[in-house]
Amino acid sequence: MNKSVIFLYFFVVMLSTSCAQNPENKVSTPQNSPFTAMLFVDELQIPWGFAFLPDGSMLITEKSGEIIHFYEGKKTIITNIPEIYARGQGGLLDIALHPKYEENGWLYLSYASPDGNEKGGHTAIMRAKLKDNALVDKQVLYKASPNTTKGQHFGSRIVFDNDGYLYFSIGERGERDINPQDITRDGGKIYRLYDDGRVPKDNPFVNQSGAKTAIYSYGHRNPQGLVKHPDTGEIWDNEHGPRGGDEINVIKKGANYGWPVITYGINYSGTPITDKTEMAGMEQPIHYWVPSIAPSGMEFVTSDVYPGWKNSLLVGSLAFQYLERLELDGTKVTLREKLLDGEGRVRCVKQGPDGLIYVAVEGKGIYKLVPKN
Repeated sequence: MNKSVIFLYFFVVMLSTSCAQNPENKVSTPQNSPFTAMLFVDELQIPWGFAFLPDGSMLITEKSGEIIHFYEGKKTIITNIPEIYARGQGGLLDIALHPKYEENGWLYLSYASPDGNEKGGHTAIMRAKLKDNALVDKQVLYKASPNTTKGQHFGSRIVFDNDGYLYFSIGERGERDINPQDITRDGGKIYRLYDDGRVPKDNPFVNQSGAKTAIYSYGHRNPQGLVKHPDTGEIWDNEHGPRGGDEINVIKKGANYGWPVITYGINYSGTPITDKTEMAGMEQPIHYWVPSIAPSGMEFVTSDVYPGWKNSLLVGSLAFQYLERLELDGTKVTLREKLLDGEGRVRCVKQGPDGLIYVAVEGKGIYKLVPKN
């Protein structure tokens, strides 16, 4: 394909996004920040996920394969973690607590696992308990297959819904033309399980021959954000597109999100993936980014700590190294705002039990956004 055709295609994609839910596709930077970013946990390399324990301390995953317990300024390494397949985008990924953690003590991990008969690794979900700074009672709830030595698109976030179901995401592992549209294969999916790993009987594909019955939705590329809407209880995801076409989706039972049959992105080389951005039977994103911001981490603001932020959606940008705040009218994005501009690759964002926002930045650590009075 010659350069003029490539340019024309990219221009059309850019033009199409200008007519999307954010008409001008512009992100602004506030002149006066309502917070001061305080480095709360320092000297972290790739803090992929973190969770708050009931005593206010934190469990932090380092992608390289460490769980750090951070309490009152002290870091303690948690031992007896599972074997990690650390390659490319794979490693020790997300961490989450059971909604009834104070009663049952279960915590959940997503990670790239080498378990299986093939070389390489694939995403796994484990639950375990914490005792004397070690993981005990470890149980693998799900292990995707087959392994591959490819280093991209493991997913993987974890979230619970209001009914206690466990949702997790697994990327398509670099097999875009094989995995996302095939429900008999792992990868490019959002999954739903009971908290103990059992498959719910009302999952959408339990009665379909050969299907991976844990699948809840399919046609995804590489979802690295997964969060529960605080009012509706719906599960929302964000996922990486290629060059353009990062998406925010509301996850629906049995729905097909289109990758790679429809997309607002193009190949990294500039060539088209498809000429289709929509198709019957495939879901449209509620928002998409062109150019790609490389989204990772996702959180709704439910506290009143920051003036004007309540009900906003926060998304980390790896590519442009900032935290994006999106104001919403239902599922329509009405404003995009750039925070922590240039601070670094934002990997994860969470609202703490104190109502403050905590942001994990690669190569630095976890920042606490302290409101200005």
